[in-house]
Amino acid sequence: MPSPSHVFPRNPRIELPTAVSGHGCWLVDANGTHYLDASGGAAVSCLGHSPKAVIDATCQQLQQLAYAHTSFFTSDPAERLAAQLVEQSPDGLDWVYFVSGGSEAIEAAIKLARQYFLEIGQPDRAHLIARRQSYHGNTLGALAAGGNQWRRRQFEPLLSPHISHISPCHYWRWGEPGESPEAYGRRVADELEAEILRVGPERVAAFLAEPVVGATMGAVPAVAGYFRRIREICDTYGVLLILDEVMCGMGRTGSLFACTDEAIVPDIVCIAKGLGAGIQPIGAMLCQDAIYRAIVEGSGFFQHGHTYIGHPTACAAGLAVLQEIANPERLKQVRDRGNQLQQTLSARLAQHPLVGDIRGRGLFVGLELVSDRLTKSPLSPDLKIASRLKAAAMAHGLMCYPMSGTIDGHAGDHVLLAPPFIISEDEIELLADRLVLAMNQVLPTHAACA
Repeated sequence: MPSPSHVFPRNPRIELPTAVSGHGCWLVDANGTHYLDASGGAAVSCLGHSPKAVIDATCQQLQQLAYAHTSFFTSDPAERLAAQLVEQSPDGLDWVYFVSGGSEAIEAAIKLARQYFLEIGQPDRAHLIARRQSYHGNTLGALAAGGNQWRRRQFEPLLSPHISHISPCHYWRWGEPGESPEAYGRRVADELEAEILRVGPERVAAFLAEPVVGATMGAVPAVAGYFRRIREICDTYGVLLILDEVMCGMGRTGSLFACTDEAIVPDIVCIAKGLGAGIQPIGAMLCQDAIYRAIVEGSGFFQHGHTYIGHPTACAAGLAVLQEIANPERLKQVRDRGNQLQQTLSARLAQHPLVGDIRGRGLFVGLELVSDRLTKSPLSPDLKIASRLKAAAMAHGLMCYPMSGTIDGHAGDHVLLAPPFIISEDEIELLADRLVLAMNQVLPTHAACA
């Protein structure tokens, strides 16, 4: 008889299967059940669950040097990974600050933006602007920047008041009748300028956004031109542009950095998840040379740090991952398989009465569920669609990422799909088969509106 668990789980009311092995796009539990990983966990396992080259590089580093604290040493894996990231990144992102995950990367970016303005003699710039329905992490600074009310609500008293939010860019849901995508994008981008003017340009430090919104809205890319206008506004008022590519970066959208699809360069960009491919916890913040130089030529010290930053073993794993995912053929495969996934889902679900929108970029795809396709009204939150759909999918041997609160943190449901880049054409067909089975099992015959 197994001993009782002492693990503090995410949800103590749910009994989870025990994962015991993984291969390719599959995980296996203690009962021998195989699960097709259609979400990469949380868009993490980009190379599947047995990437030999990455595992071998990690094991080799462990045999040589597992850990060295960065207040005493740098390491060859950290230096090599930083050099490779800079070589592959948009112009000017010349400096890499390693962390252990996405929330830490966002915390580092927020603190760096604040310290930068102190260093250059603009101490009043302490305000951050982000977007509603964004998600930037679960530490308090990242949570305050995030615009998802479901995640924020109970921690509001602890969150910074120096953060405000503007509208997201989601044309399918919020574009007005007769409004073109370009006009909509300009309208919601101009909210940034209005908010900067409301707060006071001399007080705003940075604007933070996901190029493709992941967990909270379900793989929503911005319309064409939106981020170019955002970049223009930031430049006009001397505001730093921070991009959160923790979920959508590192090849997930078919480009190593998602911002290259927007034809812009940020001042700071945050990456994680796919950088370690699930083999090691690692993330990074990349910044422009001017920001780094302000620190070096000012106080000379970035007032930040964590125990495991620049971890040699994590960096060795990240370097091996980067060598795999930066390959142009691999990125082309992501785009090709992503097109196949969207086409397959559209063929099977585009006419489904409760599927309102199928969208995404690369192998980052979302389906938004509704009670009425014409009005786009959400399903009732009382139906608990997300949790039930996740359970039904698992029962059919499929891991997907359903989420509630798509519209405002309370109403709305979507399914996020982010399978490993190595997924085959046959596995995409199987993914669609099992997702349709789960949806037909869970979605109501007569939809209930919110």
